[in-house]
Amino acid sequence: MERFMGFWCAVLFGLLFSKWGVESFELDDVLTGNGTDVSFLESLSYLESMYGESAANRPQKNALMVGLTLVHGAAAKGAVCLDGSLPGYHFDHGFGSGANNWLVNLEGGGWCNNIRTCVYRKKTRRGSSNYFEKQIPFTGILSNKPGENPDFYNWNRVKIRYCDGASFAGDGEDKAAGLQFRGQRIWQAAIEDLMSKGLRNANQALLSGCSAGGLATILHCDEFRELFPRSTKVKCLSDAGLFLDATDVSGGHELRNFFGGVVSLQCFFPQNLISNIKTPLFILNAAYDAWQVQQSLALPSVDPRGDWRFCRKNIDRCSPSQIKFLQGGFRNHMVNAVKGLAALRQSGLFINSCFAHCQSERQDTWFANNSPVIGKKAIATVVGDWYFDRANIKEIDCPYPCDKTCHNLVFR
Repeated sequence: MERFMGFWCAVLFGLLFSKWGVESFELDDVLTGNGTDVSFLESLSYLESMYGESAANRPQKNALMVGLTLVHGAAAKGAVCLDGSLPGYHFDHGFGSGANNWLVNLEGGGWCNNIRTCVYRKKTRRGSSNYFEKQIPFTGILSNKPGENPDFYNWNRVKIRYCDGASFAGDGEDKAAGLQFRGQRIWQAAIEDLMSKGLRNANQALLSGCSAGGLATILHCDEFRELFPRSTKVKCLSDAGLFLDATDVSGGHELRNFFGGVVSLQCFFPQNLISNIKTPLFILNAAYDAWQVQQSLALPSVDPRGDWRFCRKNIDRCSPSQIKFLQGGFRNHMVNAVKGLAALRQSGLFINSCFAHCQSERQDTWFANNSPVIGKKAIATVVGDWYFDRANIKEIDCPYPCDKTCHNLVFR
């Protein structure tokens, strides 16, 4: 196996577990492919696309559908998906006052941690552009309607597709398995293509992403800032990208072995100290992140008696002792993790006490009549206030179950 031992491999393995967890595959990928050799653990991140069974999350009938653009010059730069196919993005042009402003969104979608799971992944839309949707809906922060996205609706809005399995950060290959780990090159090739289409002339720019894309946003935030002159306003929004190395219900850290596989396979280093980011960064997270509860705290392998089987699917079915565990072992851990960021005037925080995962790309949680709020302000409002320096935003919700505005997820 050929490896490129660059920046992403330059730190000690032990640092990786300070604030980050891992993701794997989505259930819909497993159900539509040959999933017989994919473990239950590896299928659990269906949260990335399904977010629970919620009528509010069904595709909007009037959502803007945006076509796929492949980066045709990428292959010559070695910037290819896991299977060697071309990377791509979806781009809707800005207009009016937003014609020279840009929102670049990095798609989420889990990680693969060994040859077997990466080989499986390259036969899905998470590892090959051959399976990309030709059109995707732009909702939430990507919407083109002022009533749905008041501050960014008329910007140039781009979603870069995710097909490398390591948050746009690896650089290596496994020739025997036919795998290309080229996330860093995909990032660079997509950005270079967008620069030629007007990104280089941006007056204002925002890098965003959800879950694995939220982690990628943190990883690439300062790189994004360096693309522009100092006169350009540049900030970053990480949604559900703060993965915590919290103690699970068995007293252990079950996912460390899985995460270690991502590191050793792709030579991938997540910069784990958010306070090191120099560019203004906004952290949007649910204090009871549904993905982390299901796959980090109370996954079936650490709950053999099934004591958490109802709680992990529906927070309203948690016992008082389970809520106490979630308060002390997870919510408080998250609040402590962002203390350094909270001290920085340029940063922003919105930690609501919801059982949710990814709230910026869903219309019902981003900006709607009944969206989640803290202090009567919806997520879209506080992000806009932070980006445009209208207010110093550091919102941390009171503990569950005080917030009645949450769109808590329920899983069958």
